[in-house]
Amino acid sequence: MSQHVPTPIEDYAVLGDLGTAALVSRRGSVDWLCLPRFDSRACFAALLGTPDNGRWLITPADPDAVTTRSYVGNSFVLETTHETATGRIRVTDLMPLGDGRSDLLRRVEGLEGTVRVLHEWTVRFDYGRTRPWVARHTDDRRDRVDEVITAIAGPDMLVLRGARLPHAQKGHHVDEFDVTAGQTFTFSTTWFRSYDPIPPPLRVRARIRETIARSEVYAAHSDYVGPYAKAVTRSLLVLRGLTHQKTGGIVAAPTTSLPEEFGGERNWDYRFCWLRDAALTLEALLGCGYLEETALWRNWLLRAIAGDPQDMQIMYRVDGGRDLPERVLGHLPGYAASRPVRIGNAAVDQRQTDVLGEVLIALGHARSRGLEETDDSWNLQCALVNHLAEHWEEADNGLWEIRGPLRHFTHSRAMVWAAFDRVVRAVEEHGLHGPVERWRELRDRVRDEVLTKGFDAERNTFVQHYDTTEVDASLLMLSSIGIVDGDDPRMLGTIAAVEADLMRGGLVLRYRTDTGVDGLSGDEHPFLACSFWLVTAYARAGMTTQATELMDRLVGLTNDVGLLSEEYDPIGERMVGNFPQAFSHLTLVGAALALAKAAKVETREATHAAR
Repeated sequence: MSQHVPTPIEDYAVLGDLGTAALVSRRGSVDWLCLPRFDSRACFAALLGTPDNGRWLITPADPDAVTTRSYVGNSFVLETTHETATGRIRVTDLMPLGDGRSDLLRRVEGLEGTVRVLHEWTVRFDYGRTRPWVARHTDDRRDRVDEVITAIAGPDMLVLRGARLPHAQKGHHVDEFDVTAGQTFTFSTTWFRSYDPIPPPLRVRARIRETIARSEVYAAHSDYVGPYAKAVTRSLLVLRGLTHQKTGGIVAAPTTSLPEEFGGERNWDYRFCWLRDAALTLEALLGCGYLEETALWRNWLLRAIAGDPQDMQIMYRVDGGRDLPERVLGHLPGYAASRPVRIGNAAVDQRQTDVLGEVLIALGHARSRGLEETDDSWNLQCALVNHLAEHWEEADNGLWEIRGPLRHFTHSRAMVWAAFDRVVRAVEEHGLHGPVERWRELRDRVRDEVLTKGFDAERNTFVQHYDTTEVDASLLMLSSIGIVDGDDPRMLGTIAAVEADLMRGGLVLRYRTDTGVDGLSGDEHPFLACSFWLVTAYARAGMTTQATELMDRLVGLTNDVGLLSEEYDPIGERMVGNFPQAFSHLTLVGAALALAKAAKVETREATHAAR
């Protein structure tokens, strides 16, 4: 039996309906889909296994077909063109928006000549483990009678519709047929509860048209004017696509266990809502004029962390649920044999002191953009900060969810400063009420501590934590949060130290794993968000040439449809880690905003000098 060769991560595109997302390869295989929600169990899981773990394939029979693809305008409606020696077809893939359903729609159109097409529909519920009961039925409605295929296992049911349905063959449903110029074949897969009636068929053309229109309206709300506008717009759309429209929860990525090292153990489930990642997402959206999303997420936050402040978690489920037990799926071999495959995330129980600072920065930014506080929202912030005031000196696991000993991470300590700073400014600048004298005192104490214990004067750099001379890419954020200026000599020294210690192939690592600080074996690749942080740090330091050069390279690493993974292997020139990654896209937006601001400053200074 030949070994399964995984599809390169960069060969995938994402489809989404603001409730969940699917990954479809250039070849036309839907290899990952959780229904009906990002954190639901996958029914197509070939991404982390083999085709036997579930996929939906529509592709030319000719393996030498030449393939090109792109999204339609500012949408996630994907058009893929396959050209063979005998003809050309176009496949349109989408998950329709705005109807509250869970559908994946695929339309095949003949453009030239004749193309032989393979169609395979293999459903495996429960992350590729459970083979469903599959049967053909007649869906008899008042205006039409359709033959459909249903797949059922427990509470989940899928229905496949199409003018030409595949036939059962050894646990799969397969077909092979010709598509000639002018012909159109439309297929749809719909999820629903197995105890509910089969949903009616879609109005295909209308749903495609409406889905594109909704995305274009969203993109048009952006007020970003600056460099890399195309990449910024696509990144904003990715961030929207990772936001659950009904609950407001923002997931870090729609996938689990795409590895940080191929064949290694650094494989994590990112289908949850990290408070930090969500707050950083909001900062990116607010920077481009999106205020409504902030209100939606703030409401999610109020629901998720309601109760005792000491019970606040670093992450939650899409609906605000707290239970995220981590377990291993032993039946899946993992992407590129990277084991274990995990669902859930044990980091939920970690102490990460930086999280509250990120949340309060985002909410402070929203206040400045005109989002009014409610009694509940401000009272919640006060309760959280007052709890922090009693525990701010405690060590934590840090931004990177270190599974080693607790430390006083410099970035975490700086974010404690940011938490106190933002509530002080809320009182001073917006007239809100709170124990501001105490908050000011603590803010000053924390800053003095960070600038003393978190700084290596001999090397002129901030350090990863108080007990080391190592650096960490999160230190690049210190000027962005305002604890030091971008051109402060200490910040310039930190940039130089990161360049010296953490650059690999011109990109930035999170930290040096060989120090053993994270308690895990193996290595990892450069983390794309860290490289975007370096762009921002360069821009804030007035090093715009270096910032632009690095930004050019990073934007060039997006795949053919503008998506980024968590990490990048500059040696193998391939994407690594969960995909598409909110952290990568939100830091792209942040870096572009920093460059745009730096350009305005340079223009203003040049104008002033000319006078």
